[in-house]
Amino acid sequence: MDTHAASVVLGSAKRTRRTAPGGPTVADVGTGPWRVVRVDKGAVLVVPADSAHDEAPADAVRATVDRTGTAASDEGRVVPAVGDLVEVDEVGRLARVLPRRSALVRDTAGRSSLTQVLAANVDVVLVVEHLDPDPDLGRVERLLTLAWRSGALPVVVLTKADLVPDPAGMAQDVAAAAIGVDVHVVATTSGEGLEPLRALLTPGRTLVVVGPSGAGKSTLVNALAGREAMATGERRADGRGRHTTTHRELVPLSGGAVLIDTPGLRAVGLVADADAIDHTFADIAALAERCRFSDCSHRVEPGCAVRAALVDGTLDERRYDSWRSLEREAAHAARRVDARLAAEERARIKRVTAAYRHRTRHPNGTRP
Repeated sequence: MDTHAASVVLGSAKRTRRTAPGGPTVADVGTGPWRVVRVDKGAVLVVPADSAHDEAPADAVRATVDRTGTAASDEGRVVPAVGDLVEVDEVGRLARVLPRRSALVRDTAGRSSLTQVLAANVDVVLVVEHLDPDPDLGRVERLLTLAWRSGALPVVVLTKADLVPDPAGMAQDVAAAAIGVDVHVVATTSGEGLEPLRALLTPGRTLVVVGPSGAGKSTLVNALAGREAMATGERRADGRGRHTTTHRELVPLSGGAVLIDTPGLRAVGLVADADAIDHTFADIAALAERCRFSDCSHRVEPGCAVRAALVDGTLDERRYDSWRSLEREAAHAARRVDARLAAEERARIKRVTAAYRHRTRHPNGTRP
């Protein structure tokens, strides 16, 4: 097989990359850092972390991942995610995931004690929701909670403005559920409303796009990239979206920013803390501070400012129910994680104890 070598300079370290016609591979590449562009089964596609981004990442190479699909990190072994900064060893294997400055995380579907990193080291989370069919406010609140928890800045993007008669009025309803968050209305077919989003694409900034299937995420990515970077599809006859993105992928832009597109999220398991929920429901958090009792459950206690707002109509029943639901789900997920970590610690202690007893009984390393 014919191969050619190309030199890649990262900082002061010189690395050599060998690219084969059947697909890029890594050999003699040094340690990095590299940035993960895409995660495949058994491998990741990476680019030099400090390379200049352009419309075609020609310097992307492939690094293999061990059979567990994980790599070492400061937090133990983790599954690499798009956007991660990583080190690669001299034979082209993913050696280490460097500390993440932010991470968009959700519970793994059906297994709420495990989590999945949707994107790492992101600066802005674009929460994309369609105006046709009507936007789902509860879903917007859920995705905003994930975004606040990630450490990145959330921004709401309402697509398909050209398909509804009153996009501005619908945007006001969404803005009421997205307190403290910029809400932009766009029509990607005409380019309407894209300029405020383009202003976010500053050099070195990473944005991730999340939302349901059919919301127009890939179309939005293409519009911002100025090219067909991601495949797009038509809506189904019932108005629901089809999955056109089947993987997460980092898309470099000519201006130096990068976008991460994600598959449509049908079910979004919540991984959140009290601060993230308070950010999303800042209006209710402010009301709760006015309750007579600091440990108010906001159900039957006298002097509850939250219940009073429900009675006088200043707090919407739907929003209250969404808040309580997300609080319960986040608490349940936290308990599941704590139980899993406790079980892992018990298993670790058991292994260490067994090894100690073996060394005590067989000091010379002999077996009976």
